[in-house]
Amino acid sequence: MPAEDARGDAEPTVRDAISAPDASGRPRRVTRRFPLFTRDTARPEGGGRAAPGGAPAPARQWPLLTVVGLVALGLLVTALDAFRAGTLIIGLALLAGAVLRWMLPDVGMLAVRSRFTDIATYGVLGLAIFLLALMIQPDPLLKLPFLKDILHFTLTN
Repeated sequence: MPAEDARGDAEPTVRDAISAPDASGRPRRVTRRFPLFTRDTARPEGGGRAAPGGAPAPARQWPLLTVVGLVALGLLVTALDAFRAGTLIIGLALLAGAVLRWMLPDVGMLAVRSRFTDIATYGVLGLAIFLLALMIQPDPLLKLPFLKDILHFTLTN
């Protein structure tokens, strides 16, 4: 018999562990043992639609399309012989992906892993590409003197 709380509402008593519903919507019983074969995966945090379900498919994935579009623009600029500008655009696109993942609750397919992992990955890769683009030879915009010393040390010893 269900237990009643202070308001008089009945709450069901759970006896067995249950997990997410199966394809027909019924909760499944689970054990504490790990399964031999993985049959499903959890959607990453923030992996819902970025726009309402009634919107056309591209509109629902606008965060991913923004990042991919900027990366494609950077690759096009790079192919048109503006290597530094193209790689700067690619680095900024990944940094924009990190900001979108941080700011928006639902980013669609831009969500791959947990929020922290996505932000760290997009941010570190974007920053690395951006800084390396600033150091492109000839005439680098960012000069780090210790890099020349490290390179000289590794080649002379």
